[in-house]
Amino acid sequence: MTAETNPSLLSAWYRAARPRTLTATYVPLALAAALAAQEGVFELVPFLLALIGALFLQIAANLINEYFDFRRGAEELKQAGQGMVIKHGVLTPPAVLVGAIVTVLAGIAIGLYLLTQSGPLLFWIGLGGVLVVITYTAGPFPLAYNGLGEAAVFIFMGPVMVLGAWYVMAREFSTLPLWAGVPIGFTVAAILHANNIRDIDADRAVNKRTLAVLLGRRAARIEYVVLIVGAYIGVVVLILAGIMPWTTLIAAVTLPEAQRLIQIITRSEDTGLLHQAQGRTARLHGDFGFWLVIGWLVWLFVVQLSGG
Repeated sequence: MTAETNPSLLSAWYRAARPRTLTATYVPLALAAALAAQEGVFELVPFLLALIGALFLQIAANLINEYFDFRRGAEELKQAGQGMVIKHGVLTPPAVLVGAIVTVLAGIAIGLYLLTQSGPLLFWIGLGGVLVVITYTAGPFPLAYNGLGEAAVFIFMGPVMVLGAWYVMAREFSTLPLWAGVPIGFTVAAILHANNIRDIDADRAVNKRTLAVLLGRRAARIEYVVLIVGAYIGVVVLILAGIMPWTTLIAAVTLPEAQRLIQIITRSEDTGLLHQAQGRTARLHGDFGFWLVIGWLVWLFVVQLSGG
């Protein structure tokens, strides 16, 4: 293989990994780190291993989705979308399948090591995560093809992922990461739902029964609004409940972009514009989570200064 083809191969795998979606891992892990710092249980090595393992599993989910969507014909009518490396001849189906297997095994290997360093709860969290990764588009009852995609990512890439990352550092169960992960769950589910609204006609044509297809365009648009608005309302509720510090309200700086995305999703049927909105929803998820974490760290800094 020449030096000229190496970058193109790396670029192909980078595209297949769908890097814009990886905020779905970075955000809950960063939030777990902030919670662990607050409780005085942050540990760098377990955190980094959890981050790497979670990234492997999310990339595996993207590759499995790529492979089985292609096999089921779900990409035939799509005009836009992330990945699509098989459809465009960038990677072969066997190569993507091998990549999926390798990344699943890598994520499992890291998880098994962390299991030996923490406790049994991580086994069940990890098992659930791996099952969701595999059954999202694979198996006899793929979640994404039966209207369960948003629920799965809300749970496992929101509260459960925050809990898992917290647990490898704290080595004990707490409801704090579960509650703190709820607003993140809303925004990560919105990424997937924006994707499904964009692809609603193509998915309906191949009998891919996403939640958007099952609800219809009008109700699907309403659900997108509920998911986006729910994230901000969730922060306010958790602050009032004493679970989140008031400084996390800084996440509201992302409200103008959230409003713009709601307008696009609820008014446009242009596939190109909806594709941009899907990417911007992923960026909103990242920005929302970033400011949430910054707000939490500011609170910790204020507490330290006050000697509390």
